[in-house]
Formats: sequence, structure tokens, C-alpha cells
Amino acid sequence: MRRVLQTIALFWLALLSSLPASAEQLERIGDYRIHYSAVNTSFLTPEVAAAYDIQRSKVMALLSVSVLEDQPDGSVRQVQANVEGKVGNLAGQSQPLAFRTVREDEAIYQLALFRIQEDEPMRFNLEVGFDRNEEPAEIAFMQRFFIE
Repeated sequence: MRRVLQTIALFWLALLSSLPASAEQLERIGDYRIHYSAVNTSFLTPEVAAAYDIQRSKVMALLSVSVLEDQPDGSVRQVQANVEGKVGNLAGQSQPLAFRTVREDEAIYQLALFRIQEDEPMRFNLEVGFDRNEEPAEIAFMQRFFIE
């Protein structure tokens, strides 16, 4: 159990410490918070990459999406979400993202790998379903990646 929690902490620490402050992004929809971030996989430590079966590469990036729900008592609950989407360039070429769910204790997040091009802005279009009674939330953002 302790090893799993350390792995989760290492994963998020690797993501957040290696990114600019604006790298993790957030959309609020009612009581829900959709967190998403994308990072070049070469920024992940070898331990984190191995724990999540992610190949570290200068030309591959990882998109992580998680959904939290604010509770009436002030606490926050992780929510299982269905995430679909595409990533593409500004010329309109796109590829679907294949998300997989990672569950560890109470943490739930969706991960997808994709190929990047040097210094090319990438456009993301996501549909995040977190409530069966509501239409999925549409999230669109752009991010530029650099191959180091």
C-alpha cells in the first residue's frame, strides 16, 4: 500500500515539477473539477514510467485527465470518467487518443500517449463524461511541445 501511494506521489510530482506553472489546467463545471495536463514522457522518472508501463521518449507525450467532485461537507471525491478525444496539428491532421483508466486506492485518472512534433502547437479536443444524466463536457486546448 505504501509503495502504491509513493508511486502516485512520484507520478504527479514528476508531472507537476517538470512543467511550467500553467501546465496543469482545470475546467469547473458545477460541482465537478476536470484536471488535465500533458507532458513529454522524457520528463517522467524511470521509476514512474515503469510503474505505469509508459515508454520514455523525446517524441512521445502523456495526457492525464482526472475528475473531482466537491462534496457538500467540503471534501472532494474522485469520479470515474469516460474520456474520448483527438489530438492534432493546426493543419487539421488529427489522431484519436486511446485512454486507459488507472485506479490506485481512491485515485482515478485517464492516461493517453501521443506522438509530438518539435515546436508544433497541438490542438486537443476532449469529451469528458462524468455524469450519466448529463452530456459530456467538451474541453479544447492547445499546447506546444519541445523535444530536448
